[in-house]
Amino acid sequence: MQKNTFTLEYEVFESSEALSDDDRELLASARQSTALAYAPYSQFQVGATAMLLNGKTIHGTNQENASYPVGICAERVLLSSAATMYPNVPIHTMAIAYRNLQGDSNRPISPCGLCRQTMVEFENRTGQPFRVILSGMEGEVYIIPSANGLLPLSFTKSDLLNGTTK
Repeated sequence: MQKNTFTLEYEVFESSEALSDDDRELLASARQSTALAYAPYSQFQVGATAMLLNGKTIHGTNQENASYPVGICAERVLLSSAATMYPNVPIHTMAIAYRNLQGDSNRPISPCGLCRQTMVEFENRTGQPFRVILSGMEGEVYIIPSANGLLPLSFTKSDLLNGTTK
C-alpha cells in the first residue's frame, strides 16, 4: 500500500485592504455583482468577476429557478460567457464573493464541486491556470494560485480518451 497526500497552498489576507490594487478592484466588482444575482429561494447571492488575459472583464451571478436543478452558479455563468464572448482567451484571475441575506457573509467560501470541475476544464481548455480570489462581503480573503488546486483528481479529457492526451 502507498499513501499519498494532496496539499493546497494558498494566501490568506486579513481583509481586502491588504490586497494589491488590481485584486482589490476585482474583488470589489465581484462583491458589487452579488446585487445582480437572482436568488429568491436560497437568499444566497453569489457574484464572480474575472480579468481575462486580453484585459477584458467578465461578470457572472447565480441564477436560481423554482425547479432547483435548473439554476446555475455564478462561476459557470461567468465561464460560459467568457468562452462565448472571447473564445480561447485565458483568465488571469477570478474573484468570487457572496452575500448571505439570511446570515453572515464574513468568511471565504469555496465553489461547489460542479463549478470546480468547470473551472478546471476551462484551465485545461485554454492551457493556462488562473488565480481564484475567495471572499464574503468582508473579512478574510483567500487567494488560490490555480483552480486545479481546488479539485485534486479531477476528471479530464484524458480520462475519456483511455488515458491518452490526444
